[in-house]
Amino acid sequence: MPENDTPAAEEVPTVAPQVAGNADPTSDAAGAAELSTPGDTATPPTPDAGGDAGRGESPGGFESVESNGATEPAPVAEPAPVSARQARAVARVDAIRAAGVDVHPPTALERGSYAVVRGAFLGLAKLYFRLEIRGAENVPAHGPFVLAPVHRSNLDFILVATVRRPRMRYMGKASIWRSKALGRFVSMLGAFPVHRGTADRESLRTCMRVLENGEPLVMFPEGTRRSGDTVEDLFDGTAYVAARSGVPLVPVGIGGSDKAMPVGAKFVYPRKIVLVVGEPITPPTGDGSGRVPRRVVRQLTEQLQTDVQRLYDEARAAAS
Repeated sequence: MPENDTPAAEEVPTVAPQVAGNADPTSDAAGAAELSTPGDTATPPTPDAGGDAGRGESPGGFESVESNGATEPAPVAEPAPVSARQARAVARVDAIRAAGVDVHPPTALERGSYAVVRGAFLGLAKLYFRLEIRGAENVPAHGPFVLAPVHRSNLDFILVATVRRPRMRYMGKASIWRSKALGRFVSMLGAFPVHRGTADRESLRTCMRVLENGEPLVMFPEGTRRSGDTVEDLFDGTAYVAARSGVPLVPVGIGGSDKAMPVGAKFVYPRKIVLVVGEPITPPTGDGSGRVPRRVVRQLTEQLQTDVQRLYDEARAAAS
């Protein structure tokens, strides 16, 4: 990952990376990374010189058991064996982490494959979901932007791909790439791996590299799949990436996807789905220092929440 290029005076907001293909991304942090700091290591217990009645702790990490006046260390449980298949899967994820996140512009093969998959899904969705897209003209025809949809179903990832022909990029949990075949497929669709447990700013830098390459980026500002009719508690990461990169922020409402594939459902039902794309939000021009004031990010997040709520209400009404 690139070195920290964020100015010290700038406050980097917490981003909750939403991941593709997650059945229940309560991450999907929802996603905020947890960092350990030096000095957090627990101090091992000090053995009691006198010993407890019947039990005590001995140096070296053994639990001691007194028997007939003699103290004997109890055996420590052996760790569960790891299969060769599990070891290979972990090695693949470690290799992805060590190599960094590759967000190269799409190749001709990737563009062609994406067009085929998207076209097939769009045709199926129009028949099965009676898919309706409103406001598609609000999606920028050229250049990078951040698409910010509401998130109520696992279908939302592929549904938002129908709003434009060219490929968009998504964040996906790194474990997807444990399978070489699945990893190649989702990479072709525009996903790139994000490692849980790493610093939030690393995910933000990856998102900004995608935009620097000229590709649009999909970020779910709620951070995870939510339920209910209210859009609330948006994370600042989506607004920050758009403001820092100086690209439009496009809100999207999706109605009916939660009926087509509710939480916990293993079957996709034929329910009407409506996507409503709002007018792009243009982030304020910076002062040339590369910094994004926290106040600006918060204002942009509040505006995004208002717009996504309005579009979500319209999409739900149309879908019902």
